[in-house]
Amino acid sequence: MTIDQETPHAELGVIGGSGLYALLDDVTEVRVDTPYGPPSDALFLGEVAGRRVAFLPRHGRGHGLPPHRINYRANLWALHSLGVRQVLGPCAVGGLRPEYGPGTLLVPDQFVDRTSGRVQTYYDGLPLPDGTLPEVVHVSMADPYCPGGRRAALDAARDAAWEPVDGGTLVVIEGPRFSTRAESRWFTANGWSVVGMTGHPEAVLARELGLCYTSLALVTDLDAGVESGEGVTHAEVLKVFAGNVDRLRSVLFKALESLPADRDCVCSHALDGLTTGLPGVVSGA
Repeated sequence: MTIDQETPHAELGVIGGSGLYALLDDVTEVRVDTPYGPPSDALFLGEVAGRRVAFLPRHGRGHGLPPHRINYRANLWALHSLGVRQVLGPCAVGGLRPEYGPGTLLVPDQFVDRTSGRVQTYYDGLPLPDGTLPEVVHVSMADPYCPGGRRAALDAARDAAWEPVDGGTLVVIEGPRFSTRAESRWFTANGWSVVGMTGHPEAVLARELGLCYTSLALVTDLDAGVESGEGVTHAEVLKVFAGNVDRLRSVLFKALESLPADRDCVCSHALDGLTTGLPGVVSGA
């Protein structure tokens, strides 16, 4: 790993668009190389309520990376290498229930993986470019999101008078296309709540590094099978997200401020008793 700044450091991370840190003063751009290739973009380091935060544009600052081409391993590794141990991952999703219309904020407690072909582990037993050989280990994902992070996000939304949906299942599809009506109705019939393209494998990779990860899912549309009409369009998604970015930023900043300084959650103990074979990846770090 190489970094073009002298010992940059952050304790918290946000994976999302550039609009989420646009109002911060004194943002420092840091480029990080990882054993898995380059992350989506440079990391942008700033301060929120006295805490150092690294912001990473998930799709690149020009939104040039579709969901299936994001280097998720490099993104999480880059944050980890700067000292980040707690990550918030806001994302745009489609609602799978009529009551989850545009503007709904849902903080999921489960996800379902319907992607294909994405690399979703650090522990594949394949050597890295420097010869490091990761172990083949199996990390529990029964409860994929950090309970402390979820509490912080829910409380922050309520403080902002934006009543969130507490819990639900995010089904993650490959993209970049949207769902067919039949797929959407199937997702709904399974009892899932929202559908998106970027929630996996972020949560899995964070857990494999012992990081806390919390998703904040902003509903931008009702998915194709939930209502009649032409179905969701990219323009519609961008319009609703842009219309909610200011209050989403406010919720994120409040959540970052209230994340616990000392971790004692399932995430921090995910690697207990395991030998990873990866440098710097140890339980409780």
